[in-house]
Amino acid sequence: MTPVKNPVNTEADALSSVEDESRTIQAHAKEGMGGLAKGLAIIEAFGPNTTRMTVSDAANLADLSRPAARRCLLTLVEHGYLAHDGKFFTPLPRMLRLGGAYLSTSSLPQIAQPLLASTRDKLQESVSLAVLDEGYAVFIARAEAVRIVSTGVKLGGRLPAYCSATGRVLLAGLPEEQARAHLESVPMKRLTDRTVANLDGVLRAIRRAAEDGYAISDEEIEIGMSAMAVPVKNSAGQIEAAVSVSVYSGRVNIETLRETFLPALRETAGRLQRSL
Repeated sequence: MTPVKNPVNTEADALSSVEDESRTIQAHAKEGMGGLAKGLAIIEAFGPNTTRMTVSDAANLADLSRPAARRCLLTLVEHGYLAHDGKFFTPLPRMLRLGGAYLSTSSLPQIAQPLLASTRDKLQESVSLAVLDEGYAVFIARAEAVRIVSTGVKLGGRLPAYCSATGRVLLAGLPEEQARAHLESVPMKRLTDRTVANLDGVLRAIRRAAEDGYAISDEEIEIGMSAMAVPVKNSAGQIEAAVSVSVYSGRVNIETLRETFLPALRETAGRLQRSL
């Protein structure tokens, strides 16, 4: 006689099969997303001070094992994002597509660009717009002054929030505990002998930025370079971005920043706020 299957067992077997399949899918998804996260960590490690890197550099900067860093780097080479000369990995133009997706779909950079250009022409200095991202000020729009040697970071560049005027203005819009979390996400180190790189000192600078409505970073990132930033608020009164100007200290002193540049930056921020 053909044995009759127990319907309860059949149902249990089916359920077990579905659960097994679900676990398999989740495992693959976790593995795939983990690989993506590692690759993105390496991409974000590139910047003005890291224009090329070895496997060891990538492993250290992205906190990965050497084999994982090597796999990620070679995958990025295979897909045209990096070049490899046998030792160093360097970004290729295709990398611009990653930032371009945000810049081409967000209205904020598009609205800001003509206003930044107008302010640049008035001040004859480069003017930028930045937002806060995990302890960094990320520059999403910029009007560059025409000079032999440019000042500041490029479009898409990042500066640590703790020692940059832009970062302190952006952090000033957060509750102190959130500001602390951002500061703790990036190791503080002295970039020059004027850098404030301790938590209490940075929090005092952030509170002052909140009280004054602007921040100045005087040779804290690079000797000979100063910067000023003011907040851009949305309709709810929350700080959404910051407008900044970077200058060479020998050409523009702190007094001129306050007397001449601050009113121009505040005017630009106000016009941008009214457009949001």
